[in-house]
Amino acid sequence: MQVSEILAIKGKVLYTIAPNRSLSEAVAIMTEQDVGSLVVFDHGKMAGMLTFREVLKHVHGAGGSWQDLSIADVMVRDPLTAGANMEMDELRRHMVDHHQRYLPVMDDDTLLGVISFHDVAKAVLEEQSFENRMLKNYIRNWPEESNEA
Repeated sequence: MQVSEILAIKGKVLYTIAPNRSLSEAVAIMTEQDVGSLVVFDHGKMAGMLTFREVLKHVHGAGGSWQDLSIADVMVRDPLTAGANMEMDELRRHMVDHHQRYLPVMDDDTLLGVISFHDVAKAVLEEQSFENRMLKNYIRNWPEESNEA
């Protein structure tokens, strides 16, 4: 299974924010949309990623003044990305090796979507469930042996 297939199952809704917006605005969007990451766009290009990990780190570090932090101060610049043709096994290895829960999927400079570790786990379960059904169907319809001598 390729990343493009996971995106097709997941859908391509994207949540973005500008780097000059406040962290409190990002938290509001992430909470309202029930997402764990936002892609940061500046002048039509991806400038970074904001995930709940960065939010928590900076909320803890800034104390009571965290709401005024800008996204540019908090985001991960030049995040790792995945390509649409990347195989799922390579994607999983990439995410685990780099400790990334969210990866933007890019086609050159075009953002195609964001894949989360949850999306990958769901795709694996669906793929295994499909294979399981096919194997059970194959076994159920196993041809009977003829007793011709």
